[in-house]
Amino acid sequence: MNLLAIDASGIAGSVAYIKEDRLVGEYYICDKLTHSQTIMPMLEHMRTLLEIDLETLDAVAVTSGPGSFTGLRIGVTTAKALALALDLPIIGIPTLDVIAHNMTHTQHLICPIMDARRNQVYTALYKWEAEELIKLTEYKACDMDEHLEELKQKMDKIIFLGDGVDTYAQKIKEVLGERALFAPTFLNLQHASTLAEVAGTYFKKGEVVDASEFVPMYLRKSQAEREKEEREKRKC
Repeated sequence: MNLLAIDASGIAGSVAYIKEDRLVGEYYICDKLTHSQTIMPMLEHMRTLLEIDLETLDAVAVTSGPGSFTGLRIGVTTAKALALALDLPIIGIPTLDVIAHNMTHTQHLICPIMDARRNQVYTALYKWEAEELIKLTEYKACDMDEHLEELKQKMDKIIFLGDGVDTYAQKIKEVLGERALFAPTFLNLQHASTLAEVAGTYFKKGEVVDASEFVPMYLRKSQAEREKEEREKRKC
């Protein structure tokens, strides 16, 4: 299996290339540059450096959301353009799944949290069972205080990771105490290499989507849409 993986769903952007089921390249940037400035140059640089023959690709993988509205659109649009041009299927992997897979084979619960602003987070809860990562809850956008109240009912230790950790680590410690654990910094965010690894298992099971039909998962309306609705309500 040969595939390209693209992630632009959060504060970091990355691309990766798997050749014959082996990761041979990854490009990762987490700085002040926007995804519109980095994703295509990273792809082109990696393609040139590794002499990737695009005609040998089997699929294009992309984080499907939730995440940054602008970032998701950039990542998904890039993936769809490549897939349509090369007549390839798309493998969309939920961003929270990709983040959770950073913590392999731990006995603790895994809780990725993505900062959605205004004390809101995108989150879900996971646990490893044998060799499979099981999602215990649905993906959701929720108030962080309410989420922590729910987690207080769990008796297990919980590993938190994702860009929401920077914002909510202190609050998490105050509510959960010693039951709260945090992933190492280098495992905290989503990576295209992890996306590619997970996408490989999807591909082998035939879980792919026609590029023309693929849509991202937002979980909630964009800020622009919410502000428009608020303005319309005030007019009534």
